Amino acid sequence: MTPVISQHIAMLPSANHGEKAVIAGTRIRILDIYVWHELQGRTPSEIVADFPQLTKADIHAAMTYYWDNEELIQQQMKRGEEIEAEMRKLYPSKISRQIKSQGKDGDSISS
Repeated sequence: MTPVISQHIAMLPSANHGEKAVIAGTRIRILDIYVWHELQGRTPSEIVADFPQLTKADIHAAMTYYWDNEELIQQQMKRGEEIEAEMRKLYPSKISRQIKSQGKDGDSISS
């Protein structure tokens, strides 16, 4: 008999983390489910309403996987935040550059 969780969770290659856990048959990460459910306080029913390709069983399996692998998922989340911060430094938005230049030379942002 196959463990129930393996029916719902798959591993996909990840450029930043080696592998990432996702809901089987989708590209929705376990990390995303964790954020929606635990950090945003969304119920499994609310998540399924927004992502009808998911089932409540998928959500519960994702959270089970998260709690079984909490340290790994938290490391992946932290690494993602670090990469985002690096990218923001390397490639600031045009509006950020305009705001900074406005403060330096006194010019207003052109429309």
